[in-house]
Amino acid sequence: MRSLSSTYRVQLDPGFGFQRLAERMSYFKKLGVSHVYLSPILEARPGSSHGYDVFDFDKVSSQLGGEEGLRILCDTAATSGIGVIVDIVPNHMALEP
Repeated sequence: MRSLSSTYRVQLDPGFGFQRLAERMSYFKKLGVSHVYLSPILEARPGSSHGYDVFDFDKVSSQLGGEEGLRILCDTAATSGIGVIVDIVPNHMALEP
C-alpha cells in the first residue's frame, strides 16, 4: 500500500475517461501527487455528466472506458507510483433507463 501524502480529485465524464486520465499520470507524478481520487466509476445513467446517478453497482462505466480502461488506468498509475482512490456513493442512485 502506498503512503498517502497528496491527492488530486478528478471529475470523470464521457469526454474525460480512464484513458485520458492515464495519459496524464507523468504530469501528476511531477506535481508530487501520491493518489488520484476519482469521481464515481460505476455505470451511471447514459449521458451523466457527473456519475453520481449510478444504476448498476456491478459494472464499471462503459462511458468512461469500462473495465479494460480502468485496468489500463490502474496499471499506468501503479507504474508511475500513484495510487487510485475510487468514490463510491451508495446513497446516490438512479433507476435504469
